[in-house]
Amino acid sequence: MVAAEEFLADPAELAVKLGRSEDDPKLLYALRAASRRFRGQVRHPVTHVQDDEVVLDGNGRTSLLLPVWPVTAVTSVVLTGVTLVEGTDYDWSDAGILRRAGCLHWPDRLRCLHVVYSHGWDGLEQIPGDIQEVVLERAEAGFTIPVGIQSKAVGGQSVTFGAQAATGSTEAWTKAVDKYKVRASGDA
Repeated sequence: MVAAEEFLADPAELAVKLGRSEDDPKLLYALRAASRRFRGQVRHPVTHVQDDEVVLDGNGRTSLLLPVWPVTAVTSVVLTGVTLVEGTDYDWSDAGILRRAGCLHWPDRLRCLHVVYSHGWDGLEQIPGDIQEVVLERAEAGFTIPVGIQSKAVGGQSVTFGAQAATGSTEAWTKAVDKYKVRASGDA
């Protein structure tokens, strides 16, 4: 049995696309590799993480961005050793915005905020479709295109694979990685 949370797309969908069994080891390997690659490029697990601890730089503004979204909970915010109170000292959104309340600004200091928060999507049914699509595309390419091969001839037929298909850096992949990658706290 394979842990579902290791995949960012449904093995059954890939199996249908490839005409294979969803427990085919090569199919599962391709999907696992594509999921690992996406996670590596966005620099976070994508799936739900409970009580992640981060140290952030202040930006001198009223709002800053938490590194990963969607945010499902903010457990604590400590500013230079002082624990702040949600609703009184700060508010947050699922988009990952951490806003200072009362017209105050976050200090413009490095490493002044310690935040404990939960983020990510809980289960395949919540993972955005654009992530699932690019992971499925990459897994399909990994399954069907031999590593390092740009063209292949068998008998009287030849097939040439595009460089993007062989490397997995399609425009859709690049856009999804850019959209979901870890953000700098000063970006707000």
